[in-house]
Amino acid sequence: MLRKDTMDDPKKGMTLIVKTVTRLTVGLILLFGIYIVTHGHISPGGGFAGGAIIALSFIHIMLAFGKEATFKKINQRIASFFESIGAIIFITLAMLGFGAGYFFLNFLHKGEPFRLFSSGFIPLYNIAISFKVGSGLFIIVVIMTMFRIVQKEEKK
Repeated sequence: MLRKDTMDDPKKGMTLIVKTVTRLTVGLILLFGIYIVTHGHISPGGGFAGGAIIALSFIHIMLAFGKEATFKKINQRIASFFESIGAIIFITLAMLGFGAGYFFLNFLHKGEPFRLFSSGFIPLYNIAISFKVGSGLFIIVVIMTMFRIVQKEEKK
């Protein structure tokens, strides 16, 4: 997932061991977050937990390689876009239910219990919440990082 040539600046980020482990694990962490989001209605998890795990995969990149390498993959503008998309999807689904009779009404076929497509709108809500939570947590960490840098510069 991470290209070796763009992220091997030894002056930025952590040690070579941490960078190598990050290259091996960040894709698995991202995949696990997606799994938690998509299976949140039939097992423990859901949009919030999966979104937090997805955000942690990008934070993991930021810790290992530095903020410059992370901003090549995802920057504040992209994270803000996904946070807005998550909110729009969530409100749109709620309004679709409102148009069918009640706010948040699930008018999709519910399917069979304990199957992946068995809960109507809930997986779609989980995806929307994961966009909102994942992007929001990433933006919070980026802002805290920038605040710390500004604070250090003011002390000098």
